[in-house]
Amino acid sequence: MGAVCLSLGLYVRAGGADANHFVAGHVLISLTAICIALFTTAAMIIRQLTNTFSRTWMIVLPVIGYSVALATMIWGLAILQLGSVPSFVAGHVVFGVGLIAACVSTVATASSAFTLIPKNAHGRAEDGPPASAYSGGVGAGLISIPLAATAIGVIWAAMLLRREADAPDFVAGHVLMGISAICASLISLVSTVVRQVRNQFGESERWMWTLWVLVMGTAAFGWGLFVLFGSDRPERIAPGCILLGLGMVCYSIVSKVWLLALTWRRECALANRIPLIPVLTCLACLFFSTFLAEAAMVDPSFFVPARVLAGLGAVCFTLFSIVSILEAGTSGKG
Repeated sequence: MGAVCLSLGLYVRAGGADANHFVAGHVLISLTAICIALFTTAAMIIRQLTNTFSRTWMIVLPVIGYSVALATMIWGLAILQLGSVPSFVAGHVVFGVGLIAACVSTVATASSAFTLIPKNAHGRAEDGPPASAYSGGVGAGLISIPLAATAIGVIWAAMLLRREADAPDFVAGHVLMGISAICASLISLVSTVVRQVRNQFGESERWMWTLWVLVMGTAAFGWGLFVLFGSDRPERIAPGCILLGLGMVCYSIVSKVWLLALTWRRECALANRIPLIPVLTCLACLFFSTFLAEAAMVDPSFFVPARVLAGLGAVCFTLFSIVSILEAGTSGKG
């Protein structure tokens, strides 16, 4: 999926020198960072389930994820320095994608003790944190990373939306706010993993974290509909449609948080159906992308969201693999 985002982004970027090709191409290329971060998460868990995990992988995989995330954020800031309207929009979005990649890399780091989750789930809350779990300070530090990313995204987006009378600020602000919703959703995932690894996951958290992600996804999706139908501004098309896709990504994250909650100290016969959620969101993004690509033949405003939605579909499908791995690991299939 990372190769799909990268190759499609390069192809779109080389397809023309206009603003649409510039923005869509750069955003698609940046989505590769999320796929790489998800790869590190998958590798971290799979190597533990197959007994091929070592301290080297515990260091190398997070370094890969955080390095790519940091490089993406720096690239976004460099694009901003170009000073054009397309670079203004693309730079903000690429930087936001880097924030998401950093949050996903934190999921990989938190999963460095993933095998403790099924063990703790079969134990008792009174047993406390296992001796092999990371410390409470480390756990708090991990949770603080998506918290910080969300705060950065929301504050920056709010600053842009204060100047929403200008089209570039309007587009960049709304998309960056949707990206912040994904970062906020990943707070739930990191918190769930950390607290289950440390055997501190409480009954009240079983639905709290899942509900939080559902709220974030619904907020992004609903905000996208509001942007699309709340005015007749021509520049509303791209951010409105992309917000719908970002909401789909949040719903994909729901499957991971929900699965971990459902299998904690209880049996769930339908747990193996949860990986279907990111499959459905992937298909929704891809089908929506197809309709938008057709609409772009008549109205160029649909060009960018049509391409970006295809990349978001790839991200959702990558999340499908992660959820499948989690299901295997928590059900004892690994």
